[in-house]
Amino acid sequence: MPPRLKPSDLLTIGEVARRTGLSVSAVRFYEDQNLIEPVRTAGNQRRFLRSDIRRLSFILIAQRLGLTLTEIAAELGKLPHGRTPTAKDWEAISAAIRVRLDERIAELTRTRDRLDGCIGCGCLSLTHCAIWNPDDTLGAQGPGARKLLA
Repeated sequence: MPPRLKPSDLLTIGEVARRTGLSVSAVRFYEDQNLIEPVRTAGNQRRFLRSDIRRLSFILIAQRLGLTLTEIAAELGKLPHGRTPTAKDWEAISAAIRVRLDERIAELTRTRDRLDGCIGCGCLSLTHCAIWNPDDTLGAQGPGARKLLA
């Protein structure tokens, strides 16, 4: 255990699970993904820093926002390890996530606005298509929607 930490600064995996609403196996999963890192006691038991509650809460929120674990790991890599992140730390991360969210919102808005006309499948069976794909030119690019994601 690092010398600056007191035993009261550390939480068991069960305490972390209870505080975050996660199962113990989910906490272990995020540990296996190197998103949180336990401290080992002299008896080799895993203990977590109180700041790991915030890290796990961030992970859950970021996943709901659609970030991948790779993206989440990159953002968590910007946070200080071993101390609770400050408001300034979170502000920097939220600015980066805001850009991604704005991109997703724009994509979803485009998809919603075009969805009534066509699902972008390249189908020629429609007599009128809002996206229009004469001679199935998009079919040469491969299967699936082509226009809605552009």
